[in-house]
Amino acid sequence: MSNTTIHHFTDLIAWQKNHELVLKIYKITKNFPKEELFGLISQMRRAASSITANIAEGYGRFHSKDRIRFYLQSRGSSAELQNHLILAHDLKYLNDQEFEELKIISFEGYKIICGLINSTAI
Repeated sequence: MSNTTIHHFTDLIAWQKNHELVLKIYKITKNFPKEELFGLISQMRRAASSITANIAEGYGRFHSKDRIRFYLQSRGSSAELQNHLILAHDLKYLNDQEFEELKIISFEGYKIICGLINSTAI
């Protein structure tokens, strides 16, 4: 997006990549055991949606320090979700292929958030 003007938080690659992850998390957790509805399912969905929500809120802030604070919160939610993915895989709620796909997207999203933080701090 370096050649494109950012007009809205949805133009941010960090938001786009992590939105893809949120949608996949919502879809895949539909197959988790129903007893996890208020446990791991809820935690994973909240962590995932918090990633993009904090990117959006940070984008809407005027001062760079405020933006960075929300982007850091987004990065923390990304790490939290990565932990939940490992747990879901270990509990056999995710097979190896599902886990690897989500892990790759999650790591990519995390790295892009780090870049967003660094570029905002300049």
